Amino acid sequence: MLKSMNQIEHNSRSGWHGRLQLTYRHHLAKTQAIEHYGIAPLKVQRAFYPEGDAICHNTILHTAGGIVGGDRLQIAIDLQPESRAVITTAAAGKIYTSNGDLAAQTIVQNIGDNACLEWLPQETIIFDGAIFHQHLRVNLAPTASWLGWEILRFGRTARGERFTNGIWKSATEIYRQGDPVWIDRQLLVGDETIDRANSLAGYPSVGSLAWIAPGGSVTADAGVSKDLVINARSLFTGEPSRIGVTRLSAGLLCRYRGDSTTEVRRWFTAVWHLLRSSFLNSPPIHPRVWQ
Repeated sequence: MLKSMNQIEHNSRSGWHGRLQLTYRHHLAKTQAIEHYGIAPLKVQRAFYPEGDAICHNTILHTAGGIVGGDRLQIAIDLQPESRAVITTAAAGKIYTSNGDLAAQTIVQNIGDNACLEWLPQETIIFDGAIFHQHLRVNLAPTASWLGWEILRFGRTARGERFTNGIWKSATEIYRQGDPVWIDRQLLVGDETIDRANSLAGYPSVGSLAWIAPGGSVTADAGVSKDLVINARSLFTGEPSRIGVTRLSAGLLCRYRGDSTTEVRRWFTAVWHLLRSSFLNSPPIHPRVWQ
């Protein structure tokens, strides 16, 4: 029997309590991870520089292979002024069926002036019966920028599994100097409501991509033109009803709801290329772990 939400929130004794701290500095035209401290099951692989010294590529590894009920993971990422980093994960994340306890992940990212973080984790598979809460907070300096995505599959569809039990809760909060820029909170309860039009509508995969431009605020469109929105939509080659693209007050937002994490990842990657050429003047090179 599923525990009450109050019981779930307060049970934190079991499972992994992992932590990861990454701090980047830009010095002599090179971005380096000057601090990378991890407590199992979280660790970071060695840095790569496929785009040159200015942009550091790192991959986060979850050595336990997946998240179970009772796990508490904390990730802190700090980019000092002028630094640039591309961070991904080593493989698809897995949130396993819960024993009744909550699994939770908290991520805090601090981005300094003229710094840019591209947060591009691989997709996450939410098993039927999982109970998972994630909170991502991004703190931006006045001229910092951020691009991030989240790609989810509810249920192991290759086995015919659907997300008919469990709870998924996600909060993404982006602030600039303490002022909210974009707040996105979502809750999905695994029951018959997942087939409703305002829920999953029968689809197993969803995705969100957000670009927050440097200096973007609640009073400006951050240089995102209508043509760029049209171009981002045109990069999707599937059924147009599965996606949405809109301007944020501080950047761009892309949404997907459909059958395939491969389809959404392909589209998000194309949008990433578009944003790189439009705002960052450097075509991206994909992280090695994606190959």
